[in-house]
Amino acid sequence: MAINQHDDLPPAGPPAKVDIRAGRFSRLSRIREVIRRNALLNTTWRIGVFTVGITVLTGGLIMMVTPGPGLLGIVVGLAILGTEFAWARRALHRAKAAADRAKEKALDPRKKRRNTILAVIGGILVGALVIAYLVVYDFRLPWNVADWTPWA
Repeated sequence: MAINQHDDLPPAGPPAKVDIRAGRFSRLSRIREVIRRNALLNTTWRIGVFTVGITVLTGGLIMMVTPGPGLLGIVVGLAILGTEFAWARRALHRAKAAADRAKEKALDPRKKRRNTILAVIGGILVGALVIAYLVVYDFRLPWNVADWTPWA
């Protein structure tokens, strides 16, 4: 059986230009290029991106200690800042690499099994402690309470 290697060769001539950004995105990129050419507009744009990015990033940091998707806020804030600033782009790449390492570590079967066993043992211990507390301090169900006044 013969293999025709001629079909596998790229076509002769200069490579065709492929516009990845089509339609709506090409219009936005053209607007951004016009803004980049004007120094005042470019500075204003960068200040706006910085303000929005830092606000979202700060919100993500606050949500790390309060209820909310803190990591998502941090990543989105860095992504917004990364559109204009190289330091934010590098920080975002490092954060993505750290997240990939953490994911691989969490999905390791041995560690996953160990964490499951520890969680079950911890749950049993907490349940036993709650039952022991209720036995020691004479827990009574609400429908068995003789005196309903809480400050007697």
